Amino acid sequence: MIKNIIRKLLGKSSLSTPVGETTLEAVSLRPAAAPAAALPLPVEPTPVAVAAAEVAAAAVAGPVRGTRVEVPASVHRIDASLLDERAVKVVTTLQDAGFEAYIVGGAVRDLLLGHRPKDFDVATNATPEQVKGLFRRAFIIGRRFRIVHVVHGRGREHEVIEVSTFRAYLDPAAAEQVEGNEKTSRAALADKSHVVDASGRVLRDNVWGPQDEDAARRDFTVNALYYDPRRRIVVDYHDGIADARARVLRMIGDPVTRYREDPVRIIRVVRFAAKLGFEIEPGTREPIRACAELLSAVPASRMFDEMIKLLQTGHSLASLEELRKQGLHSGIFPILDAVLDDVHRDDGREQFIQRALADTDRRVGEGKPVAPSFMLACMLWHDVVRRADELRARGELPVPALQLAIDAVFDARIGDISGRGKLAADMREIWMMQPRLERRTPSAALALVAQPRFRAGFDFLRLRADTGEADADLAQWWERFSTADDALREELFVEARQQDQARRAAVAAGELPAEAAAGAAGGPAKKRRRRRKPAGARADGAPALAGADAGGD
Repeated sequence: MIKNIIRKLLGKSSLSTPVGETTLEAVSLRPAAAPAAALPLPVEPTPVAVAAAEVAAAAVAGPVRGTRVEVPASVHRIDASLLDERAVKVVTTLQDAGFEAYIVGGAVRDLLLGHRPKDFDVATNATPEQVKGLFRRAFIIGRRFRIVHVVHGRGREHEVIEVSTFRAYLDPAAAEQVEGNEKTSRAALADKSHVVDASGRVLRDNVWGPQDEDAARRDFTVNALYYDPRRRIVVDYHDGIADARARVLRMIGDPVTRYREDPVRIIRVVRFAAKLGFEIEPGTREPIRACAELLSAVPASRMFDEMIKLLQTGHSLASLEELRKQGLHSGIFPILDAVLDDVHRDDGREQFIQRALADTDRRVGEGKPVAPSFMLACMLWHDVVRRADELRARGELPVPALQLAIDAVFDARIGDISGRGKLAADMREIWMMQPRLERRTPSAALALVAQPRFRAGFDFLRLRADTGEADADLAQWWERFSTADDALREELFVEARQQDQARRAAVAAGELPAEAAAGAAGGPAKKRRRRRKPAGARADGAPALAGADAGGD
């Protein structure tokens, strides 16, 4: 009863407002405020009405639920050929079972912009257990937000459709509060549905509700859109279609409150602005710097994931520039501090990283996979080189210096995150391969080309050569060698010996610095002298060289 009175007090209607056959420009999708005369206020408030009014007043700070507007195909103009048939099948299966179901969020936004979405999410009023029961391969995941992954296909061709249940809007003041975050307070979070931390950040939210409240909980108006592929309508509560056409990012509700609920929204607004080329609406933009300190409470693993998303949008350079623009380029991501700090503008790494990120953007644009390990290896390379140089200056041998430098930089910039082991192994292999690429002997070269990560190591070398950090002739030699037949490889080995002899002669004559005899971090000529030490080696030195390669790795 209280809820019904509140709805009446707020002038809320459950009726849909379909848009007629007209152009979008002629329709205002942001509802006007209801006139005071339309509000059915009682002449003499009863105690129940007074209590309801107090509850309603307490909810003013929460998101505005908006009015349901059904926008037909003649207005939204979504191209049905851009839809994913598996996502459509999930929606229709849920609808045939008697549930509401829609394609939702970023997929609808991208469809409105004429782009083929990379991922399709579905929202429904079915609970996770009900969704799981309708599909043969469906899995309930997550504690903070319980959702269902519906899996289609197998192996590399598989696709996951993420299905979420409509969530209720709940007053943050009414939520249970715990100390710490979702990692440090797992015991306190057990068996709870709606929990926040001391700053108001939502740690758990698994209370189901109607669609209008689900829309109010979403972050930006352009992400609070629901598309029914069967009826070909878009359901819009917050004028998201108009904002998408105007290319504006607008927060639903009070931005400060929404940033407190989930500080990662600060990073999301930067990512979407860069990815979509949208302007951030002034009210959404103004609190960003003041709220940035809230990010310190977000677990490191989640922040790391958000950083990777930021750099893999296909607009990584624009994303970094947007971070600078919003004052978030320092102190947010330890890895980006190694890139964006002004002190690094003149130390050679800026050109190197810009080339790496431009190549990443190109690959994303071409639909090619991008390995986070390669991208991060590029971003932290100069930290590794600087640290290795310091260790060598203190007397550490080249290869151990490089190994110790890698460990130190990884601990300082990445820390203890989920998946660190695999990521660290891939990055280490790329970095440790750089001095090995200087040793162009038959045993060393053939062993390197046979390694699974050779291509990543070679691409890294080529990037170094493009920026003048490594010998361009060396990169060209490896490119030819990697695709050559046996006869051409013999010729290339002769060419390599001649180039190495010429470089050593130039170093001896003082025409080149000693480091040029090898050219890679940690790979000076003294390593060549160490290879000749093992006794009993053949005249051609092949066994000794092979052993040095194995130890160097």
